[in-house]
Amino acid sequence: MGALLIRSPAMTLTILLVTVTSLSIGAESYRGMVGGRKEIENVKGNEEVQELGKFSVDEYNQRLKLKKEEEEGLEFVEVVGAESQVVAGIKYYLKISAIQNGSPRMFDSEVVVKPWLRCKKLLNFAPTSQ
Repeated sequence: MGALLIRSPAMTLTILLVTVTSLSIGAESYRGMVGGRKEIENVKGNEEVQELGKFSVDEYNQRLKLKKEEEEGLEFVEVVGAESQVVAGIKYYLKISAIQNGSPRMFDSEVVVKPWLRCKKLLNFAPTSQ
């Protein structure tokens, strides 16, 4: 058997149109899923998320020590909200409750986890702006 030969421009155009339409329909069905943020349910009972929150606070405190800042470190309380996003790994957006100078405060944290490398990295940690 030989290769399929397309002999008419109309047939080529028809095949091209069907292919593009199929790809468009396929992409439309995944809109909002791939690469988008997804809320994590039962955050307070999710051990992995709580560990990532503690990791975030520990990393923040370690960076304070390296900078030799006068600011007192934080005491982790709990993660109260979380979202995840598939990137080159999994990116977590955490809302963390912590104690600073005896007062409760809220912080936003971004952590990327690459399980196949057994690696996690704190990207951002700052007081909640709201």
